[in-house]
Amino acid sequence: MISRNLHARVLGTSRKFSRTASRCEILDAESLPGRIIPRYLESKTSDLLSLKWPSPPRNILLMKKNRAPNVTESLIEYAKHIHSNYDNVSLIFEPKVASQMHKRFSFPVYTSSTSEELSSKVDMTTTLGGDGTILHASSLFSTTPDVPPILSFSMGTLGFLGEWKFAEFKRAFREVYMSGAEAGSPLYQDQKHPHVQANPYESGDVVTGWSSVRGKSMGPTRSSKVLLRSRLKVGVYDGNGQRISGDNSTEGADSDVHALNEVIIHRGKEAHLAVVEVFVGGRFLTEAVADGMIISTPTGSTAYSLSSGGSIIHPLVSSLLMTPICPRSLSFRPLVLPANTPITLRLSEKNRGRELEVSIDGKRRSIGVGVGMEVRVNGEHISKGQQWIGGVPCVMRGTTTGVEEDDGWVGGLNGLLKFNYPFGES
Repeated sequence: MISRNLHARVLGTSRKFSRTASRCEILDAESLPGRIIPRYLESKTSDLLSLKWPSPPRNILLMKKNRAPNVTESLIEYAKHIHSNYDNVSLIFEPKVASQMHKRFSFPVYTSSTSEELSSKVDMTTTLGGDGTILHASSLFSTTPDVPPILSFSMGTLGFLGEWKFAEFKRAFREVYMSGAEAGSPLYQDQKHPHVQANPYESGDVVTGWSSVRGKSMGPTRSSKVLLRSRLKVGVYDGNGQRISGDNSTEGADSDVHALNEVIIHRGKEAHLAVVEVFVGGRFLTEAVADGMIISTPTGSTAYSLSSGGSIIHPLVSSLLMTPICPRSLSFRPLVLPANTPITLRLSEKNRGRELEVSIDGKRRSIGVGVGMEVRVNGEHISKGQQWIGGVPCVMRGTTTGVEEDDGWVGGLNGLLKFNYPFGES
């Protein structure tokens, strides 16, 4: 059933649309079928995983960089291409984006104001922007261990995480959509597949499954490759060990919040250095006097941690990186620790400021950390096997080296840091 209340909330108006019209409309994502969860299969020749859909993905979340007109136009082109060439695919946008763009489409779009609903509906996510857009997409699933795969197009300031060029969007989407559709699969026959429902806004016969897509099978050896990026689990506690929540849905979660890049505690507007007690594996390590502390994932090792002198870690290395921000003691160096090692940062009684700022993947918590309070961090446990659970699955672009084991990380690092460039060239 069409949600008129949601449409009114998104647009900030009580305007009604004709019940016979199926265009220029914003619908509630709650009406969509439940998400399809893919499998990730190990390969004998690569550390990357193979993406395998049990049936074609139906609900696609599209996200874009803000205040970038060229990205907006690209997103419109991308959305129209998907709608025109793939049956039974519903496009989901964030509320603000949906309200801005829905009149540009001749078909209805969907939106949701809650991350819980997105977690139960979204099959895969596409981002058009830089690394910040990918982090934002990941944050929408920060309370769930099962993140939908992310197909990212590099269209922002930093594109280290963005794999694809937008000029490749037709091939990129087709490869992800078809991944797992093996040759000879009964899903290719011209029959209705039980996992694919007809679109109520279309009339006439609808060809379902993968059979309507040109080219059909990619073949069992050409499935999309996925890099499973590990995350942090972060919780904030008071002096009595009780969990402290913030004032929004992510911070108000009853469980730990996941971070793809890092968690940072920082002195913020306080003029004095922060004094932080650091515990590793339950044992006291040191009393750090610094502007702050960074606990990052291998993915986050090339972000703020790198600027603060931290090491670069390959994303497949199961580890955490603890980096001080401008420490008073020059002997305090960055530490690389096992991913399953719990780290606790406690604001010392010696701290002259009464509160430190806390940010998770660049988003500052509205409630900081006071004296005696703790930030507890641990690596996310990733379950391996037939059903991989945990981490953020990022769809990788095929390499041009011809080496199947190449995960593309070395080439990306060269592009980001300009390794091996002659002096004076860029």
